[in-house]
Amino acid sequence: MRCFHDPRTARHDPRFRLTNGRVHRSAERAERAEILLGGLSELGLATETPPDVPMEAVTAVHSAAFVTFLRTAWSAWQALPEPGDEVVPNAFAQRDWARYPDSIVGRAGWHMGDTSAPLGEGSWEATLASAGCAVAAADAVAGGDRAAYALCRPPGHHTDRETAAGHCLLNVSAIAAERLRRVHDRVAILDIDVHHGNGTQRIFYERGDVLFVSVHADPADYYPFFLGYAEETGHGDGAGATLNLPLPRSTGDEGWVAAIEAGLERIAAFDPGALVLSLGLDAHENDPLKGMQVTFDGFRRAGRLIEAAGLPTAIVQEGGYLSPDLAVSLTSVLSGFGAGTAPRAT
Repeated sequence: MRCFHDPRTARHDPRFRLTNGRVHRSAERAERAEILLGGLSELGLATETPPDVPMEAVTAVHSAAFVTFLRTAWSAWQALPEPGDEVVPNAFAQRDWARYPDSIVGRAGWHMGDTSAPLGEGSWEATLASAGCAVAAADAVAGGDRAAYALCRPPGHHTDRETAAGHCLLNVSAIAAERLRRVHDRVAILDIDVHHGNGTQRIFYERGDVLFVSVHADPADYYPFFLGYAEETGHGDGAGATLNLPLPRSTGDEGWVAAIEAGLERIAAFDPGALVLSLGLDAHENDPLKGMQVTFDGFRRAGRLIEAAGLPTAIVQEGGYLSPDLAVSLTSVLSGFGAGTAPRAT
């Protein structure tokens, strides 16, 4: 399996995170990539540095205003009186009546959906590099590879067409899916991150050519709260092309794997030409965000099921945060998928 990683993604290393009214260090740190690289090394999988992302791959998914904001926000923020080191909004647009503002403080509240995706000096370069990994994996699959893995960070599935949120900047999974649409009439996305991929859902909600399936913790009491419910099934041309499978936070291997099986059945009925796997590893029982109770064996089983679906698959890294088990979670999924030199579970 070809694997893609760009060292420039380390230039995004956010510090600010607001949780339950307290300021903490962000969970989406640059060292996540180093841990995941260690997992790839254990499997004997080397990484390639991808080419620079074609800007048309980014603008196929995101608005021009959002791309301009990400590119210019940090420098504009530094022109403020006594600026902080990171762009963190303190006012948010109410879109049903809002007007697009001139102020960088106002634009931050327009293009950032919460406070958990702060922008630093290197964030734009890093998210472009992350998108480059996703495009490289999609292009490898479009070119005939059975599967490819993109070590993307920052992740992307909480970002919609013009609003970043939840540790995410450019929506790397959506960019990969749109890239695959160049060669396939239909593409499916299977998101197994413990958080619902609300940004990805919004991007494709009115389209029938991209099926979005998400297995996640019930948003009634877990981020992102406002989307991810079972009754959300698509709209207009996209009616029926969204499947949400929310689960209790107490869910362990059996319930999680059964939901993935249900999602794969829906994907098989859709008959896509290729699959994007939004690979969150934060459903693990020891992930610091405490979303579910999945074990390494559950991840291996999921990898086997997804491989058995028989679809060309671009695997795009989403969540999974700092714990000693993060690398093992990755090797569990990929070895279940049949990648690398580790013995395949039976």
